[in-house]
Amino acid sequence: MPLSQPRRYLTLASPATAELEVKRSRFVCDVAPAGSEEAARAFVEQVRSGSRDARHHCTAFVLGPDGATQRSNDDGEPSGTAGAPMLDVLRGRGLSDVVAVVTRWFGGTLLGTGGLIRAYGDAVTAAVESARLVTMELRESLVVEVDHAAGPRLEHALRALPSADVVDVDYLARHMRLHVAAAPDVVDDVVHTVASLTSGAGRISSGEPSWVAAT
Repeated sequence: MPLSQPRRYLTLASPATAELEVKRSRFVCDVAPAGSEEAARAFVEQVRSGSRDARHHCTAFVLGPDGATQRSNDDGEPSGTAGAPMLDVLRGRGLSDVVAVVTRWFGGTLLGTGGLIRAYGDAVTAAVESARLVTMELRESLVVEVDHAAGPRLEHALRALPSADVVDVDYLARHMRLHVAAAPDVVDDVVHTVASLTSGAGRISSGEPSWVAAT
């Protein structure tokens, strides 16, 4: 049986950067929200193009509300010393839809396996700690059709429900159409409200779910 889709997840509200120096090697970490693998790879290339003099651009990203897509790349560092510890930080913070790039300028002193793992992990940690985080919440999309007489009162009642938003209203010739985004555990309240205020005449259909930033 497949796992149910999560109802919320944590991501970045905006990009952030942090820098640290270890034995004269300079590590700059750029993190950013990314809603797709294409967006994540585009951000990696943006960072890379801005610092082509650096020896390494190591990467990690986690995508999807359930974090199902996970990638990392050591970009020439010894296997497992860069991308993996970067990915561990993102997963350990419970983040998704996020990409991290650590750019390294070699300072002339070898750091060893343990030193590299710590440096790359610490760089991502510093960037995440400097970033503003946001919780994304799942919203079910409901389309409610109701006659003009009951429409305004119903709209007011739906706007009063917690975790439910009337995102748009269409005024048609014979009825009103309310577009409602509601948290999954509020859908029953929306259905009950529509039924009680329209004497069962209101019609409800489902649309595509969406994700919104929690307030």
